[in-house]
Formats: sequence, C-alpha cells, structure tokens
Amino acid sequence: MGFFDKWFGRPIGLSGDDAPFWRGFFGTGTTSGECVTYDSAMGLDAVWACVNLISNAVVTCPCVIYGADGVTVASKEGLYDLLHDQPNEFDTATDFWSMAALSLCLDGNFFAEKVYLGERIAGLVPFAPLSVDVKRDDRNRRYYEVSEKTGKRRVAADRMLHIRGYVVPGIDRGLSPIGAVRNAVGNAQSGEKSAGKMFANGMLASMMLSSDQVLKADQRKQIADSLQAFAGADKAGGIIVLEAGLKAQQLTINPQDAQMLETRQFSVEQICRIFGVPPVMIGHAANGTTTWGSGIEQLILQFTKTCLTPMLRRIEDGIRRDLFTSQERGRLSVKFNMEGLLRGDSAARADFLSKLVTSSIYTPNEARRYENKAPEDGGDQLIANGTMTPLTLLGHNGGPALEDDPPRKV
Repeated sequence: MGFFDKWFGRPIGLSGDDAPFWRGFFGTGTTSGECVTYDSAMGLDAVWACVNLISNAVVTCPCVIYGADGVTVASKEGLYDLLHDQPNEFDTATDFWSMAALSLCLDGNFFAEKVYLGERIAGLVPFAPLSVDVKRDDRNRRYYEVSEKTGKRRVAADRMLHIRGYVVPGIDRGLSPIGAVRNAVGNAQSGEKSAGKMFANGMLASMMLSSDQVLKADQRKQIADSLQAFAGADKAGGIIVLEAGLKAQQLTINPQDAQMLETRQFSVEQICRIFGVPPVMIGHAANGTTTWGSGIEQLILQFTKTCLTPMLRRIEDGIRRDLFTSQERGRLSVKFNMEGLLRGDSAARADFLSKLVTSSIYTPNEARRYENKAPEDGGDQLIANGTMTPLTLLGHNGGPALEDDPPRKV
C-alpha cells in the first residue's frame, strides 16, 4: 500500500473514538454542501499549484547538518546521509522532503518512524498522516497508533519523527490548513462543479417551455425526451423546432450575470491566502500585479520569508527534537540551505559575491563553490578591497612602515 492509499479519498473529519480530538472542531460538512477531502481539495488547480510550489521550493533546499558553529558541515555524522541524501531504501531525500511539505500543507502533520540498527538511526519511514493518531496513555505519555494492513500498531514517541504545523495548546496534533478553512475550499469546489455542469450542458441555462394548451403526461414526456437530444456540450449549436405554440423561457441567469468568472477568481485568491502564496506565483496575475522585473522578485522574497522559511524552521526544530540526542543538540545544528533558492540573476549574483569577497566574508574559493566552480590555488585566503587600506600603510605591501622611510606629509 502506497503513501496515499490511506490518505486520499478519506474525509478530513473522521467520527468515532479513534478520531483525533482536534478533528471534532472541523467535521466533514461545509456551508456549500460539499464534502472536503484531501483528494477533492487537490482536485482544485489553485490548491495543487500552491502545494506544488511549496513542495518544489522545499526540495531545492538541501537539509544539511552543521557543527556547533553553524558553519562547518558535519558530513561524517550518521544522520547526515539520511537527511541530505536518502532517508530509507525506497525514498530519496527529494521524495522524503516533498512528502513532508505535502503533508504539512494539507494535514498539518508529518510522521516518519525511526528504524534503528543497534543504537544508530538507520532509516526514516514516512506514514500517511491520516493513518496515524496521536494518543496519551494513563500516565499521560504520548504514543502513536498507526493503522496498517494487519491492523493497528503502537509506536513509542521516542521512535517517531513528528513535525507539526500550527498547534493549539493542549493538543498534540497540528491543525490541518484544509480542515480549518474547509468552507472556503468547499465554496471553490462548488464553483468548479457548477461550471462543469454548465459546460456539460453546452453552456445552455435551464429552460422552461410554456404553452397555451393543456398537455397530457405522455406529451410532456415526449417533449422532454426530444429536447434531451440537444443537451450536452457535444450537441451544442443544434436547432430546436418548437410546435403547438410552445415558447421557451430561460430559468437561470447566464454566467456573466452570475459573475461566475469573478467568483472563481476570488476562490483562487482565497486559496493562495490559505497557503501564504502570492497569487502571481501560481500564474494568477490579478489586480494589475506585475509578473516582470523587481515586482516578481519582491513577491518571491515575500513567499520565502512568510511561507517557506516558517515551514523549514518547523522541520528543523522537529529534527532537532526527535532525531538528535541530548549530546548531539549541544554540538550539532541542522539547517535547510536556501542559497540556491535565493539566487538572483547573473548580474545580481556577481555583485553579491563580489561584495562578500571584498568584504572578507567569503574567500574567493567559497565564492567559486557558490557558482559550482573548482577551487584555485591561493583562493582560500580572505582578501579586502585595497581602498580600505589605512592611510599609514599606503605605498607599502601591507607590512609595517620601514625605519628609513621618509616622513609622510599629512
């Protein structure tokens, strides 16, 4: 059974004693009458685009373990290969962190069981969020109940990596963004369904036929059956002949009067607000938003600061809490490297690296590595711009003033 088999198709709110406590706040119903599930929500192009954008952004930021200084890469640590390269024999790091982002966007929780080889963590196996319930025993100790083919299995808290989104005090499970705003998602689903039905009817609104004669039941059925031959998008454009004084009258308003397009556009903006994604980044350029030049660059920066960075910080904190030992927390740190995501165009990168090198923040070889260039001899020394040399050292090679130097005029 795959990652999604126990997830998609199930309503967000589950009833029964085994349902997590927080799900009682949301339920399954919406004001629009639509039942919202994760797969129905992902069927909306705006939800798919937002989740896809966030997931793709996360996987472009490699997870790196550093030493206590936060600078030296601790590539010899056992967890480095798991988090940076391959968490288990089936999933790459790209697959694993993509699933983590997807789970946090939809359910607000990501679960992965720790697999040990002796006392060393040898693997991380992800679970579908709705297959895991967070519970407490009679001594108020947290544990996880995992639903599998063979039944339910209990997993101790110290053997689970649990990354949470928004958390309500007193509740162990993160809140589902889709469940919390299910009404907005349900409205969007209802709008899509209405548009689909209208297209299925060949963009024809419901009609009423009136006649000055009294028709028998079989005559009414005959007329209705004959009109069905013109229903459907593939039959649009046909000519209907009305007899016996029948007159056609439209019952419903047309799409333009109903402002269907405006309603669906507003649903896209609502969904973008749910995920913290600027609409233009999923191809929705509304209200004159520019998609060129510095405008989109600022929107990308906003997305990185207000959406992506908080999610990555939650993942980093979850790793530190659940995967590091108490000794490792004192000598190791974990961080998603966002340099690749924040790269600008060629001119901006050149100016950025030049300033870092001439300010003695990067060595030339560190700047070369940033651009995937091989190191050069002598490139591991910090250098400074010559214009920053003190006046007393002008005219020298950087050493102290010589004893036989003539006095300098100020």
